[in-house]
Amino acid sequence: MSIQHVSLLGGTGFVGRHIVVRLAEKGIQIRVLTRHPERHRDLKVMPEVELVTGDTHDPGTLSRFFAGTHAVINLVGILNEKGRDGSGFHKVHTELTEKALAAAQAQGVGRFVQMSALKADMPDPPSHYLRSKAAAETAVFAATAFPVTVFRPSVIFGPGDSFLNRFATLLKIAPFMPLARADARFAPVFVGDVADHFVNCLDDPATYGKGFELCGPRVYTLADLVRYTGRLTGRRRPILGLPGWAGKLQASVFEFVPGKPLSRDNLASLSVDNVCTGDTLPCPTLLEGVAPAYLGEEGHQARMQRLRRGQRE
Repeated sequence: MSIQHVSLLGGTGFVGRHIVVRLAEKGIQIRVLTRHPERHRDLKVMPEVELVTGDTHDPGTLSRFFAGTHAVINLVGILNEKGRDGSGFHKVHTELTEKALAAAQAQGVGRFVQMSALKADMPDPPSHYLRSKAAAETAVFAATAFPVTVFRPSVIFGPGDSFLNRFATLLKIAPFMPLARADARFAPVFVGDVADHFVNCLDDPATYGKGFELCGPRVYTLADLVRYTGRLTGRRRPILGLPGWAGKLQASVFEFVPGKPLSRDNLASLSVDNVCTGDTLPCPTLLEGVAPAYLGEEGHQARMQRLRRGQRE
């Protein structure tokens, strides 16, 4: 099967943009669904990309969006929900995936690739986030109309990420860093490596019907990553590892902070190490080889240059 036309859900997001660029470099035609196409003018400049206005959760919109496409990539996901009962995660991760699978089957799509999360396939996942991802995986693997592939990455880093950049922001305003689950382990994976695997799997029968974990080459504790972010940004702060009760209290408070820097559901996800233990694919890019360019002085200068260009325009 030769993939020449791909439809993306979540194509305007952090990972999606990298996948769009790689698909375009291969000459593949790309369709991206968005509520606000005017916010993504950078994607419009690529002749291979078509931005389609619509509601991702509407079955009719999905059916029309998938018409004539060879493959669907579903990247839609949230790290926190508005409420606390898991219904928000279920709607975005599970229900949307089920709607996308049904619409893809109805339109005769030949391939479906799903973004999941590391540890979503473990028995009895500890958080609403992971359970909703697990339910979505179950739906994907139950599909029989087309070959499917699922990717389960550890935390993803790269320019514009929501992980290291979030700690960089917190370190800017905090005299010290109280850290829940400071010893939680991660194997951060570079967004470019993740995007490569999504694109390369499309025509690869060896990936059909399988789920793959994606981890970077090194394992770090959460405290390690915060310290490293502090060194790169010039904002070294003492780190105070919180006991369990204090971590729960911190998460309960932070749930009401704009942007929800930490929630109780996040804390539950952190109770299991975010490192690979199953079938993996190579993701060789080191954190230390990329992060200085967007968190360090070089990255700061680049951000200032973009700001000045924007002001002139």
